[in-house]
Amino acid sequence: MDRVVFVAGNAGKQLLHTQAVNSNNLANANTTGFQAEMAKFSSRIVTGSGFRSRVFAVAENNGFSFAKGEIQSTGRTLDVAVNGDGWLAVQAPDGSEAYTRAGNLHINVNGQLLTRSDYPVLGDAGPIIVPQNQTLEIGSDGTVSVRPLGQQPNTLSEVGRIKIVSPDKEDLEKGPDGLLRMRKGKQAPDASTDVSLISGALEGSNVNSVEAMVNMISLARLFDVTVKIMSTAKEMDERTTQIMNMNQ
Repeated sequence: MDRVVFVAGNAGKQLLHTQAVNSNNLANANTTGFQAEMAKFSSRIVTGSGFRSRVFAVAENNGFSFAKGEIQSTGRTLDVAVNGDGWLAVQAPDGSEAYTRAGNLHINVNGQLLTRSDYPVLGDAGPIIVPQNQTLEIGSDGTVSVRPLGQQPNTLSEVGRIKIVSPDKEDLEKGPDGLLRMRKGKQAPDASTDVSLISGALEGSNVNSVEAMVNMISLARLFDVTVKIMSTAKEMDERTTQIMNMNQ
């Protein structure tokens, strides 16, 4: 059978991969702080006997979008939005430092300051622990202050400062858990003073729902084309076989 079948079949496989990436983006269009993943196609020449007359496509992950999501006011004390090119530092399940723009925080029964996905928020000296309090404030520089139980209204105690980082974008990569990490061989960055927080607000997903829907339709149509190419190649092969049988 003509190698076009294998080339078209590979194209269909890569389109399915790209569709999966696009569908995941669309599913997270309303996820706080989500950064859309990207995919691209590159060409590979089919090697082997004969002339190099076939080229197939390979879908590759091309990082993620650095576009900013829309910031919406919530009025909730533990909601923070990153203002600028930066990320909140959190502790990943393996204990390493990772980064996110999802600032919908909460405090567990042990007093740990966590993200919505239960990743501990890091401060200057490790995970931030918040004691029982009457009121809590998060400053624009990431300072977490509380009014201890039984204290006067004007008494505020600093319990930690959220680590906000702003590394070079080229040094970051996104993991399957949605967290960003420094690429292999790159050291964790120091806290940045060029990025601030907006208290009582959240940054939405940077996914463009309309664009994602258009991409979904376009990818589906391209997949249909690859199926038709394979079907046509099969019919041509069958007819060729019939003609050869007639000449015997």
